[in-house]
Amino acid sequence: MKIIQTLAIATIALLLAACNSNEDTNENTGSVNDIAPTNTQKTTDHGANDKSEVGFEMAGGDIEEATNVPAKEKEAILKAFDEYMEAFNEEDIDRYMNTIAKNPEGFNYDDEKVVVEQTFNDYDTIRTADNTTIIKYDKTQAQVFANIHIALEQPDSGAKLEREGRQVTVFVKEDGKWLVTSVYFIGDSAAE
Repeated sequence: MKIIQTLAIATIALLLAACNSNEDTNENTGSVNDIAPTNTQKTTDHGANDKSEVGFEMAGGDIEEATNVPAKEKEAILKAFDEYMEAFNEEDIDRYMNTIAKNPEGFNYDDEKVVVEQTFNDYDTIRTADNTTIIKYDKTQAQVFANIHIALEQPDSGAKLEREGRQVTVFVKEDGKWLVTSVYFIGDSAAE
């Protein structure tokens, strides 16, 4: 059972990638500080005090592509999202941290580096995304929705876990580059 709890915690860490370092004491917020979330449909709160900041309803709703995204910006945002995913999958900490905003709203930059390095040391993980869609855009911020699949393995124990969920990755423009500033994730209900 401890392996399952450890894998559940690691999965959350991997899904979020950008973890909230706020010292909130709310139970079951879905953060990596929880022992294990009791409600896998709960939205993790990474940086938004007002959930209306996220461009769609996390627990459901239609996913609609933003229509006001210039072609050049659309290409740059989707490329930034792909780089964020690939850098994590390749376990390249420097490359991964280059996808993260230096002044993120949803987490602490230095804490993120520590958590991700530990994850890379303890787990083999592949995250894949499909239905990647820019759902909200303005000149300084973009929100990218994706269905996320995670395949996680702990080499020391051989334990494996696969997980599906919906994620919105919020990007901000810093020094002309689109960088991750916060992440919202909700896991699909696991089959018992």
